[in-house]
Amino acid sequence: MAELIDLVLLGMLAITALRIIFLKDLFAVVMLFGIYSFLSALIFVNLDAVDVAFTEAAVGAGIATVLMLGTLALTGRKEKANSHTALLPLLVVIVTGAALIYGTLDMPPFGDPENPANQHVAPRYIEESPQEVGLPNMVTSVLASYRAFDTLGETAVVFAAAIGVLSLLGLPKQSQATIESGLKSHLVLRVVAKLIIPLILVFALYVQFHGDYGPGGGFQAGVIAAAAIILYALVFGLPLATQVIQPKLLKILASMGVLIYAATGVAGLFFGGNFLDYNVLASDPVAGQHIGIIVIEFGIGVTVFAAILSIFYGFASQAERANIQ
Repeated sequence: MAELIDLVLLGMLAITALRIIFLKDLFAVVMLFGIYSFLSALIFVNLDAVDVAFTEAAVGAGIATVLMLGTLALTGRKEKANSHTALLPLLVVIVTGAALIYGTLDMPPFGDPENPANQHVAPRYIEESPQEVGLPNMVTSVLASYRAFDTLGETAVVFAAAIGVLSLLGLPKQSQATIESGLKSHLVLRVVAKLIIPLILVFALYVQFHGDYGPGGGFQAGVIAAAAIILYALVFGLPLATQVIQPKLLKILASMGVLIYAATGVAGLFFGGNFLDYNVLASDPVAGQHIGIIVIEFGIGVTVFAAILSIFYGFASQAERANIQ
């Protein structure tokens, strides 16, 4: 049954991708990309990768869709006519696709318990993580403890991405506080937004501090919290949103989250352990693991929240400048 569901979802993915290729309306393309992300999230759920599905739905279908819509506000809705021949791009795609398919021929059978991935570190994590880390969510144990150094690099990449985007777009200025924007004339949207934004923020806190015991963590919580502020900006206008969460504060938060993560690793050195060794943070190693994971997940959430919201502010401010002109 699971294989049948996967085949149906893969077929829907292929149909969505083909439709995206031939559409000229970029707004419809963005909407279909959101559907594509939701279908991908369903596939991950069917594969029991709930944490990955959570991230795909929040980032791929949520934040990415909003940012692409912000890009359309700057570039236009319709694709410009292209006079170049499609033969060369088609040839490149065919060659690249053939190389990728050829690379999969040596892959072990899907789901085979004798696969190298199931014989290497997976048994170690499955058998030892309950005693060493003590978290019910094994994904969090792997990402926040066993692979903590890699996750620190990923957090730094998010921070670097925000720096790169902001260096090109910049953040809103205080002089924009008088610009009229948003959907203030839509009473229903305003009422609904006022009702669901607090719930979204509460859910973000739940995901942040419940990631040890269920799907979630700092990455997902940061994206969800940023989505709440983005919804506020879309409904009530960017100037009011920048008064609630000021752009200058976002710069501080983005760097502070990375520093919190790195400082937790340095704390392990001061207590006689290795970098990002949480065992030495408390008298009980398992308690130290819990403390370290909670702190670094908080740092991840802060950085992701600030980075995503800063990028949105950058796109939204550029769109509003374009509308004024």
